[in-house]
Amino acid sequence: MRIFIISITISLVICCFLPQPIYGQAIDTTEGPSPSADHYILMEETTGRVLLEENAHERVPVASITKLMTAAVALQYGNLDDRIVVSEEALQTSGSSIYLEVGEELTLEELLYGLMLRSGNDAAKVIAEHIGGSEEGFVFLMNETAAYLGMTNSQFMNPHGLDEPGHYSSAYDIAVLMQYAMQHELFREISQTESYHSANRTYAWTNKNKLLTQKYEYCTGGKTGFTNKAGRTLVTTAEKDQLKLITVTLDAPDDWHDHISLFDWGFSEFELVQLEEAGERSFVTDESFITGLIPYDIMIPLNQQEQANLSKRVELYRKHDDDKVGMMTFSIKPNDPIVEVPLFETSKQKQTLSEKWKQIWLKLYHKVIGND
Repeated sequence: MRIFIISITISLVICCFLPQPIYGQAIDTTEGPSPSADHYILMEETTGRVLLEENAHERVPVASITKLMTAAVALQYGNLDDRIVVSEEALQTSGSSIYLEVGEELTLEELLYGLMLRSGNDAAKVIAEHIGGSEEGFVFLMNETAAYLGMTNSQFMNPHGLDEPGHYSSAYDIAVLMQYAMQHELFREISQTESYHSANRTYAWTNKNKLLTQKYEYCTGGKTGFTNKAGRTLVTTAEKDQLKLITVTLDAPDDWHDHISLFDWGFSEFELVQLEEAGERSFVTDESFITGLIPYDIMIPLNQQEQANLSKRVELYRKHDDDKVGMMTFSIKPNDPIVEVPLFETSKQKQTLSEKWKQIWLKLYHKVIGND
């Protein structure tokens, strides 16, 4: 337990110290498509930049795309090779099912395929009981993960998405969740799998995401959902010419067409532009030269008008107590930055981060073992 606490805490510490660019939201774009959805969003996956949206922050029921969070939590906390025995309670869950049987034993990985491809509510319940110790324990982990990701308009009450008071999310939050989940290799693999044959079945599970299996050649994954209260909900991803997009529609009668039209518009209007290459840069101040480090390539999706109006400004700090020696800012409109990139002092950065890492590790270690 102590090692678990240390590892989780250190993972969060690492995230806090990694230098990150700050990406702005959509500026002005040409008029886009008009989806049937009451709530929708088109987001660029790599940067999280919003390209188009409508009512994207409103709290609404989201049905089975809840299972994105179920899968993300299971991949974070579970062991894929664990063999899990199906409980009788799990089979009492109504709605879509992969038809598990009491006492049946499957691996967590198999259950994740049943969860994502066939939207099995029974699979969601079994996963929750195994990972969280109970459904309530798992839901706690779901909401902790949502808070960590900044999903401020989300609250989960169950792992499957059946309508329940207090269970809601938003189009924007679901897009953020999908962006996070797609960073996991197995999630990407499951999400884009058209058919999966479990060793416990005589037939294969086919993916319900028709955008992937039939309708859109650039689709790379996604998750479907439906309840009477939520209507049709859908999240999908697509990639073309190195541009990766996420689309979420909530309460959308014509969701397949909505996603195709949003993706087609995004791919035709935007391209992924490299603003800066990773490496050291020399900057001149009134007193001396300063060398700043850009930690990695800075990329962002821009349309042609934005590219024509793009400007860059570099602010250097005369005095600084941390590693940052300045800020590089890209704007399309005056005083309205679209990307802010911290610049770091190269010689000082390595030493300072190393020292901070050592100090934090020692402090955490002594605190956990009771010596602090």
